[in-house]
Amino acid sequence: MQDEGLGPDSPLTRAATITRRAFGQALGIAAVAGSVPGLSGTAWAQPAKAAIVAGAGDELCDLSAIELVARMRRKQVSAREVMTAHLARIERVNAKVNAVVTIVAERAMADAARADERLTRGESSGVLHGLPVAHKDLVDTAGIRTTRGSPFYRDNVPARDALIVTRIRAAGAITCGKTNTPEFGAGSQTFNSVFGATRNPYDGTKTCGGSSGGAAVALACGMVPIADGSDMGGSLRNPAAFCNVVGLRPAPGRVPGTAGSWSPLSVSGPMARSVADVALFLSAMAGPDPVNPLSIAEDSSQFRAPLGRDFKGVRVAWWRGLGGIPFEPEIRQIVDANRRVFEGLGCIVEEAEPDFAGVDEAFPALRFTGNYSQYAPLVREHPEWVKDTIKYEVAEAERISAAAIGRALARQTRMYDQSRQFFERYDYFVLPVTQVSPFDVTVPYPTQIAGTPMGTYIDWMRSCWYITFMSNPAISVPAGFTAAGLPVGIQIVGRHRGEWSLLQMAHAFEQATQHGKRRATILNG
Repeated sequence: MQDEGLGPDSPLTRAATITRRAFGQALGIAAVAGSVPGLSGTAWAQPAKAAIVAGAGDELCDLSAIELVARMRRKQVSAREVMTAHLARIERVNAKVNAVVTIVAERAMADAARADERLTRGESSGVLHGLPVAHKDLVDTAGIRTTRGSPFYRDNVPARDALIVTRIRAAGAITCGKTNTPEFGAGSQTFNSVFGATRNPYDGTKTCGGSSGGAAVALACGMVPIADGSDMGGSLRNPAAFCNVVGLRPAPGRVPGTAGSWSPLSVSGPMARSVADVALFLSAMAGPDPVNPLSIAEDSSQFRAPLGRDFKGVRVAWWRGLGGIPFEPEIRQIVDANRRVFEGLGCIVEEAEPDFAGVDEAFPALRFTGNYSQYAPLVREHPEWVKDTIKYEVAEAERISAAAIGRALARQTRMYDQSRQFFERYDYFVLPVTQVSPFDVTVPYPTQIAGTPMGTYIDWMRSCWYITFMSNPAISVPAGFTAAGLPVGIQIVGRHRGEWSLLQMAHAFEQATQHGKRRATILNG
């Protein structure tokens, strides 16, 4: 956790920044008085308040989002007590992993007190009532520094919230900070020159993945019960797999994204410690957005229905090898061992996969050229502030011909049609999330897998961006651990815009295996 670095006289600094001393004072106020000065007291259940004072409130950080909301609505615990517990967890654990890079404790405590007051007055509460949430440091948050992991934005404090933040807050969640991300979210290893690297909660010498790495680590460590992220080449799924949490890449248009964009590649989505919590969070994030041409006009309350269902006779396609791309043997072994779980649920499991030929050329071409207008001016202005892999993307975008872009777009069109036909036969497609296990945190990206060289910094994540290219929703769910105790995720892909069915299958797998219950080792120290 680092200070925001703005000028001491800035009004935005005073609103958005908290010193370490003030952080402790905020916790003390909440723990001892159970209130924030200037707001009236409330008759909350006293045992819960006493537990906070005694230090036992730490157990609140390990409860599900659904359970926390239920307890707050029943007034068994207040939003202030929930926030106090999570801020205390951040204070205790964050220095070991560097997940939450900006924190707004005083603002969070004041917002929690207001949430309690609204509940006391009998006002309606949102589906995320009182839940602490941290936002990825790529998304604009009014009055809270948003650096995008870049020196260009080191002191950037937006005046307005992004729509996704507006929706999350409108649903009752309370912003407590921002989570670390690679520079501009580029790459699946979370490090940048502003805040440094975020570490894996199961082994601090390993990476947490990325680009929603700070979010995944904050969840795994119980610093927040929900966290938002984004995904182009695997940024919701890879860190979820590396940190033993759940990350959903929704269908393009399900959750508000870049205004006016026609590209289905980049999406925003929910992360949590369970599939049920991800579904709840999605219900608050999803919904039509008039400025997004891909927006899906469906009622998001559908994601709050019971997840249980029968899977007898459901057809599951089991991966074959994705055209021969390399995987570490242990990843193959762990993922394939879970085939019997789907069979045990009553599914008909067959080896089959879409044809991904040509995606190796098409996806990078669309990624590099799509990012060019954002990156190129920065490279020209201050090349020393831009990491080499982004400079590489800019150079590649300038090299790629119009004909190559045309071929890439044509391949994208065929991929959509091939996926549609594939899912006429199958209900789900199952494969690994990642090709490797978490690697050394000082290594920017793997340069080889199982002896096969990786030509670029995104090649090691093809098991994710092949799926991105399908434009189907996909979810990463904990699937087991390596011999070294590092998490491995399984990727389940659903039909076009079929998030609800996908969440149901992911929930059934999660309940059958319980891999997500294994506690992060960093919490034991």
